[in-house]
Amino acid sequence: MNPTGGSVDEFIAAVPSAVRQRDALTLLEMMRDISGREPQMWGTIVGFGSCHYEYPTGGSGDMPLIAFSPRAASMSVYLMDTSDHVAELAQVGPHTVGKSCLYLKNLDKNNLDVLRTIITDSFNRVVSEETSYGTIRVDA
Repeated sequence: MNPTGGSVDEFIAAVPSAVRQRDALTLLEMMRDISGREPQMWGTIVGFGSCHYEYPTGGSGDMPLIAFSPRAASMSVYLMDTSDHVAELAQVGPHTVGKSCLYLKNLDKNNLDVLRTIITDSFNRVVSEETSYGTIRVDA
C-alpha cells in the first residue's frame, strides 16, 4: 500500500454519514496532533506518516504509522496490534476489534482520552520499531 494522493478534506466532506464525518474530523485532528504529521490518502484510508515492514516469512510492504477510515458500518482505526491494548480497550466504550483494527460506531459514546492513549501507544510502538511481527523502518 502506498499513498495515493487526493484531498483528505474532500474525502471527509464526501462521507455520507454525518456521524462518520464528524468522527473523521475528530480523528483527523487527534492523529495529526499525536503524529506531528500531515494526513495523506492511502486509497480510502487517511494515514499519517509511513513505514516499511518486513515479516520473517518474507512478506513486506508500506503502511501509514497510524490511520483511520470512515467505513459505512463503523469508523476503522488502524493500530499496530489491538492485543497490545486490552486494559485500555476495556475502558474505551462501545467497540469491536480485529487483529489491527479498532471499530467504533460513534465517538460520542467513547472515551476520547482513552482512545488517544491507545492511538499514541500504537504510534510510539511503530516509531520505536517495537514489534514482534518483523522489521519496521520508519520513513523520514
